[in-house]
Amino acid sequence: MAKKIYFASDQHLGAPTAEASFPREQKFVAWLDTVKQDAEAIFLLGDLFDFWFEYKTVVPKGFVRVLGKLAEIRDSGIPIYFFVGNHDLWMHDYFEKELNIPVYHDNQTFTFHGKSFLIGHGDGKGPGDKGYKRMKKVFTHPVSKWVYRWLHPDLGVKLAQYLSVKNKLISGEADVKFLGEDNEWLVQYCKRKLQTQHYDYFVFGHRHLPMTITLNEQSTYINLGDWIGYFTYGVFDGTQMSLEKFEL
Repeated sequence: MAKKIYFASDQHLGAPTAEASFPREQKFVAWLDTVKQDAEAIFLLGDLFDFWFEYKTVVPKGFVRVLGKLAEIRDSGIPIYFFVGNHDLWMHDYFEKELNIPVYHDNQTFTFHGKSFLIGHGDGKGPGDKGYKRMKKVFTHPVSKWVYRWLHPDLGVKLAQYLSVKNKLISGEADVKFLGEDNEWLVQYCKRKLQTQHYDYFVFGHRHLPMTITLNEQSTYINLGDWIGYFTYGVFDGTQMSLEKFEL
């Protein structure tokens, strides 16, 4: 059986409530069960959780099914790579220590079967979005994390959930409509990267829209969509990359 590389992003488990997101968690676990049959590797490109913060001895309650499934797949020998998103950017080393899953806080380059990939969540990249970029610097500053850690988890999680739903500046979410290539910041980011280095595929999340855009004759931008309304994912079969929809 030919092995494939799978990509998924923006599950936002826990939003708008744990009860409401539970069917989506079940569906995502079913997807993991499906792709593990022929996966060479699995990439999770951020916002798996609508909020995640690691205290020294505490992590947010819930998500046991998806965490257990990730542990099972990783223990079977299939590599899993996790990129933090703007909703789980306070992830530290829990995945690395408990699940043996490396965690990346910025874009990374990979090469598979002779094809080069630039992979990341996608938040704060490209021109514009200056308000969010400023807020991200504040949120990721060591002092900010130190101060937040002193909040009791019950208060800290409740506050973060409120801000996630109510404040679009903090969430970093733009209008989920296609804005045209000239106004899609990630497309502009990819085109600028191509001026100095070639990549066959740019794979990002964050925009919540499944998109496949040809940048030039050899390079393609892929946005993975989400697991809220689209349930889309990327798959590289060793030759080409495509977007698929998971039907349960």
